[in-house]
Amino acid sequence: MPTPQPNFLIVMADQLTPGALCAYGGRIARTPHIDALAGEGVVFDSAYCNSPLCAPSRGTFLYGLLPSRTGVYDNAAEFPAAIPTFAHHLRCGGYLTVLSGKMHFCGADQLHGFEERLTTDIYPADFGWTPDWEDFEARPSWYHNMLSVTQAGPCVRTNQLDYDDEVIFCARRKIYEIARERTRRPFCLVVSMTHPHDPFAIAEEYWNRYREDEIDAPRVTLGRDSLDPHSLRLRHVSDMDRMPVSAEQVRNARRAYFGAVSYVDDQLGLLRRTLDESGLADDTVTILLADHGEMLGERGLWYKMSFFEGSARVPLIVSAPRRFSPRRVAASVSLADILPTLLDLAGLGASADCGTPLDGQSLVPHLDGKGGHDEVVGEYVAEGAIAPIVMVRRGRHKFVHCPADPDQLYDLSADRDEVRNLATDRSMSDAVRTFRDEVAARWDLTTLHQSVILSQHRRRIVTAALAKGAPHPWDFEPYLDSSRRFVRNNRDLDDTEAAARLPRIS
Repeated sequence: MPTPQPNFLIVMADQLTPGALCAYGGRIARTPHIDALAGEGVVFDSAYCNSPLCAPSRGTFLYGLLPSRTGVYDNAAEFPAAIPTFAHHLRCGGYLTVLSGKMHFCGADQLHGFEERLTTDIYPADFGWTPDWEDFEARPSWYHNMLSVTQAGPCVRTNQLDYDDEVIFCARRKIYEIARERTRRPFCLVVSMTHPHDPFAIAEEYWNRYREDEIDAPRVTLGRDSLDPHSLRLRHVSDMDRMPVSAEQVRNARRAYFGAVSYVDDQLGLLRRTLDESGLADDTVTILLADHGEMLGERGLWYKMSFFEGSARVPLIVSAPRRFSPRRVAASVSLADILPTLLDLAGLGASADCGTPLDGQSLVPHLDGKGGHDEVVGEYVAEGAIAPIVMVRRGRHKFVHCPADPDQLYDLSADRDEVRNLATDRSMSDAVRTFRDEVAARWDLTTLHQSVILSQHRRRIVTAALAKGAPHPWDFEPYLDSSRRFVRNNRDLDDTEAAARLPRIS
């Protein structure tokens, strides 16, 4: 029988679009471990991030709150230390909470409820990547550009391979350590990789898993005159207009991306094998998800930062065969739902003592096959925008509103490629009016806009000041107490060897 409080293994990929996966209808990516997880688990076919950029998305994942309620607006915004994450709540409920890998924490608090953090982050913890909505035309050097696409191809090593290999090694070692403990708390282990995020370079082993003639082209190609204003802004901030790409470069980038997806799949396989070897698999709920998607050249766009399907949809698979029967869920859900789901599964109540209403709802009714909600609310207030962009996804429709742009309304049941904007269709005028009324009731977009501008201004001052004089970085520094590792004279040799052996011997 499953334990009353299950363990949680949460595997987060970075920039993994579900359309690339066979489990979601993709035809190219070779992902046997993800396929197996989907075959035994609950697959959410319409899962979304709430803000299609790394840090804001992860903030909502951790807090269960939208960026407008936490201030995690962009990739250089501070994660508030005074707002509890699911790691805080689970730790209060008796869990060991561990993070291995990327979480894009900015600010002095680099733990946010995790009792242990096994690696540093791949990205900086300071405010140096703060956007400037008041000087949109100037492209900062740290924005995405098209070198990730034009230089795509095979390699021997990359910064990202170095990082993720360490993330997986540390996570597997921690699982073995947990299994060897005599008295054990339930654990929540978050393993967060940087793949398949650009740059699109991958080791020969993974590049060669795909043939050039297997790689398909983007489904939707649109000229500049057909793009919405925000897409045009994204082309500017990512230097897409100044650095056009060839069909061969597009194919190479997509091939490298699929190779990186296979790399992620192999790491998932290693983690699941480690759970099996450690005897922990039966009592562990495994969750696979991503922080956002990747456009992969669709509509002439790359990366994320919009509410189009390629950017905002994410894979979400929950596997616990002793608890939930395999099924697929068509209703729209989001990363904001993860916190209440974890608390619900841990027996702590879907909202616990969060101190404020959450923006997500528990997925347990979906997992149990007993219905559940069908709604996602999103916000984007980061680079590429000049005013808040909000999204409501419900039923067959997606509505996107920005005070600076024309509305967008898509019927995703009839138009999965989002090529027909129904916002100006007379037959949809009532629906548009209803969505606009809902937006007005949910958000004060004028105040949010002012708050974003003020936050950006303050952080630029802090960044300028901290660049002068002696530096005191916030980047997390993992600590290993070598005085208690391997064989030391503070413990009997036989006891040391016996305690380290798995399975245990008497």
